[in-house]
Amino acid sequence: MKKHIIKFILTISVGIAALCLAFLMQKPLWAQILVSIVGSLVALSMFIEMVKTLKSGQYGVDLLAITAIIATLAVGEYWAAIMVLVMLTGGDSLEDYATHKASRELKSLLNNSPQTAHRLVNKTVEDVAVDALLVGDRVVVNPGELVPVDGHIIAGCALFDESSLTGEARPVAKTVHDELMSGSVNGDNSITMQVDQRAVDSQYQAIVRLVETSTAQPAHFVRLADRYAVPFTLVAYLIAGIAWWCSKDPVRFAEVLVVASPCPLILAAPIALISGMSRASRNGIIVKTGTTIEKLALAKSVAFDKTGTITNGQLSVDQVLPVSGIEPTWLLQLAASAEQQSSHILARSLVKASEVEALQSIETLKEVTGAGVIATLTSGQTVRVGQYQFVTTQTNQIIQEQTAVYVSIDGRYAGQITFMDHLRSEAPTTMEKLHQLGITNLMMLTGDQATTAAQIAKQVGIDEVHAGCLPVDKIYLIEKIPLAQRPVIMVGDGVNDAPSLASADVGIAMGAHGATAASESADVVILKDDLDRVSRAVLIARDTMRIAQQAVLIGIAICIGLMLIASTGIMPALVGALFQEVVDTISILYALRARADH
Repeated sequence: MKKHIIKFILTISVGIAALCLAFLMQKPLWAQILVSIVGSLVALSMFIEMVKTLKSGQYGVDLLAITAIIATLAVGEYWAAIMVLVMLTGGDSLEDYATHKASRELKSLLNNSPQTAHRLVNKTVEDVAVDALLVGDRVVVNPGELVPVDGHIIAGCALFDESSLTGEARPVAKTVHDELMSGSVNGDNSITMQVDQRAVDSQYQAIVRLVETSTAQPAHFVRLADRYAVPFTLVAYLIAGIAWWCSKDPVRFAEVLVVASPCPLILAAPIALISGMSRASRNGIIVKTGTTIEKLALAKSVAFDKTGTITNGQLSVDQVLPVSGIEPTWLLQLAASAEQQSSHILARSLVKASEVEALQSIETLKEVTGAGVIATLTSGQTVRVGQYQFVTTQTNQIIQEQTAVYVSIDGRYAGQITFMDHLRSEAPTTMEKLHQLGITNLMMLTGDQATTAAQIAKQVGIDEVHAGCLPVDKIYLIEKIPLAQRPVIMVGDGVNDAPSLASADVGIAMGAHGATAASESADVVILKDDLDRVSRAVLIARDTMRIAQQAVLIGIAICIGLMLIASTGIMPALVGALFQEVVDTISILYALRARADH
């Protein structure tokens, strides 16, 4: 950014010096020589850049600008030449400014990275670096402070501002057992949390890494803008050549080329793309590259994982089924008491479901990996919770097809507790919106059993179901989608989804609670746990590409109109250069419309 500003300031300084030489010192020849030298150097540097562009396999639009500078200098229109130089260097500086303005939402994440934490050790608080925190550590988060790492609350309750992570402005109330994302801000009360992820694996650091790779890489559409320059350049030379031939005046050639400067092509498309990425960021959607914007806009198919994507991915207690003579609430309370210190995935769901009942303390605890837990409670009862064969030797019990734990009390079988992964409430409307956007091929790729997958697909409006899929199967199914139904989007959240996210044209990771591996292999990361952001991402991408194309075409249309006027000789080269600045401003301002929510 500084390089372009320096060039712009230098060009302005040369212009001022030329004005002083011509009008204050009455030495117009010196002014012409000064402008000619600077103009020739700039034209040479642009020519070198153009050659590099051609070597990289892309066609640039610098040829018109170089020709305009040389032509105006050759016919003695050095004031027009200095205006063209101001236009080009000023356009680059304005692009940098627009880029900075459009991407500031992304950069704001980097400014809020947690650095220190208050670790609680033996009832004493000590300040440590965030990187020093280990899983299981207890950390105090005071009002106004950032949550340093991912974890869950073990004491206290507070309102948390997650806007920098999810785009949701409303504070979220959190209490005991609720998960906390690193980077969210504690609003009102001190809480104590337990660390679930080290800093390097936490949500905020994963997002920071994504932001650092979210540079404005040239998208395919920017190359299309360069392709617009091929016919545009030919038209410009044709109009300029005809004007010169008809008027027999080489000045007319220069006057036409001055207004044919290709800045709308150079600036409009990338500024629109960056603006679209900024808009997506404000909506809780990180888009890594400009290329992704174009692919999202053109998408014809979307494939979804089921667990954690279409469903919540967090099992909750569905039914408590005790044997005769045992109260359901008592069975749940004993099971939760036994599991309260367990690291098993279902333990927290049991504890959360029994919050209305006071849990008993544990006297002794034994956890058998892959089987369950054995706990002796303060009431003297020994409770086993886990697989059916672990808790009892009975063989006459019907084993549940859905996820369940079984409970025995003092060696006697007491019942079972089933769990269900509930459908996301926004899933049906998301599928409906995608259909309305013209995406007719909606697929579900899941490792779950066919009956459950088909039932979920019917509820939400999925067109095609593939169940029992391993990660390699998902990749195969994505790769076999025909070209007519591409680009294809894959939406997932788990580690097992990372390969398929990478193999799709656009991988979208549900990053709020998903695996870091999925987020880092995806092209788009949805920060808020909301499936509706998938359809919103497609809509933003389409708006962005529409505005980008319109900005380019508007700039071209105005330039062609100005060229036709200049060919008649009624527009001096200096006036034409001033009009070209207006064209650049219109194109850039129109492209910035992609930044606003419509």
